[in-house]
Amino acid sequence: MRTKVGVFFGGRSVEHEISVLTALQAMNAFDSEKFEIIPIYISKEGGWYTGQALMSERNYKDMKSLQAMCEEVYMKPIFGDYNLYRNKKRLFGKDVVTTLDVVIPALHGTNGEDGVFQGLLETIGIPFAGCNTLSAAIGMDKIVMKMVLEHCNIPIVDYVWFTDKQWFADRDRWADEVEDKIGYPVIVKPANLGSSVGISRADNRDEFIAKVDEASRYSTRLVVEDLVENLKEINCSVLGDCDDYMTSVCEEPIKSGKILSYEDKYMGGSKGESGMQASDKRIPAELTPEQTSRVRFLAGETFRVLSCHGVARVDVMIDDNTGDIYVNEINAIPGSLSFYLWDATKIPFDELMERMVKLALKRKREAGNKIVSYSQNIFALGGGVKGSKGAKLKK
Repeated sequence: MRTKVGVFFGGRSVEHEISVLTALQAMNAFDSEKFEIIPIYISKEGGWYTGQALMSERNYKDMKSLQAMCEEVYMKPIFGDYNLYRNKKRLFGKDVVTTLDVVIPALHGTNGEDGVFQGLLETIGIPFAGCNTLSAAIGMDKIVMKMVLEHCNIPIVDYVWFTDKQWFADRDRWADEVEDKIGYPVIVKPANLGSSVGISRADNRDEFIAKVDEASRYSTRLVVEDLVENLKEINCSVLGDCDDYMTSVCEEPIKSGKILSYEDKYMGGSKGESGMQASDKRIPAELTPEQTSRVRFLAGETFRVLSCHGVARVDVMIDDNTGDIYVNEINAIPGSLSFYLWDATKIPFDELMERMVKLALKRKREAGNKIVSYSQNIFALGGGVKGSKGAKLKK
């Protein structure tokens, strides 16, 4: 019997289209003799749809027509219920479309990569690939991620962070702090987005104010980083769990401007490709053996200390002036699932997807060995509000 794999993608995110590309590549990579793929597309409005029409990229040119060819569905937030239900009940027949065995989230950005969706899956209790709620949330928030990495002695560049309300209440104060602690040029980023959305460079105070105003359109939390002028950007993927993982070969993305843009990542290919594998890059990256070893070590350590799972991509920066290497960020659900890096590491895409399913099932088995509740009923034993954590009732 084939394993039923629900692949979730799309979502209420500015990275919606990139998620669709990732999911299409992943779904087509599965061994159809071992796995039955159930596509579940989440629209920009938040509706869930399933149907074979979702498997073809050309259908996404007309979203209304695509949704009309599909069935709207949902899952119940009930532990142990792995069913996919029809949104419109039938007069006769079953309300269940199918029952999933495991979930592969291919969602990017907010409401999918940031722990929100993972929390739903953990509530249901269904096995799923990738980071859990906590590690996904930490990895997505660039500010919290930096705090954890800094505490664990993983090198990062100097940074300043603030909220949009703090910024609009006192721009001059924050501009002064950035100039005192970092100095120009700087990189301005929304704290919880990926795919280079909302990220820009500022070389002076006027540019800085304008760039922060722009970034605040995307996020309530903002981070400003020291810009490494003579920069070499390197990416390395990690596969496994935080106790047992392996790292891929390294790649060097090729940027067309001063920073790696959304267009560089997803619209830079010349071979009719789509997704992250379409961007211009060097694989393997042109690094010394010592640099390669250091990058792979830092990628693995980042994956470990953030308690990541499945496949992730760690982006690092090499200062060609000093030789210093810094961790920039981690992508809990990387574009294209970094399959091109694993292909270069001698793990083909179909094997990568099978490993992710096995990792999801392994985590579920291990979680089943942990105690999550006691069988005793404290109310039946005379406990309750008079206990150590309760409050005494007034007469």
